[in-house]
Amino acid sequence: MRKREYQVKFRMNQEEYERLQEKVTASGQTQQSFIINALAGVVIAPREEIDVLKNINKNFDDLLRQIRGMATNVNQMAHIANGTGVLATIDKLEDIADQINYFKKECEEMWQSIRRLISQQNHMGQ
Repeated sequence: MRKREYQVKFRMNQEEYERLQEKVTASGQTQQSFIINALAGVVIAPREEIDVLKNINKNFDDLLRQIRGMATNVNQMAHIANGTGVLATIDKLEDIADQINYFKKECEEMWQSIRRLISQQNHMGQ
């Protein structure tokens, strides 16, 4: 049982057909998906652009993992400093922790935006 019941056929000249095929190939989608997404007004990114976004996503994931590790280490040092009463160290560590948390939040927001872009592009290809 097909979800799409209607089949549409239409004619194109050589130039139109070649342009369509170039865009379909660049998108990495099937011809059907490309046309349906184009009709829906979806911005269709080239496959290379999606690959770049995926690479950026992986790099952000690695960066966030490192930042989380640093934040954990700073927090552990702050607890030790607090237990020994070394106040100058506590203040410095808290400042560093605040900076790390700020960068972590900024990176996570960018990472989530990139993941949404990738997800939108992946859904368009289906």
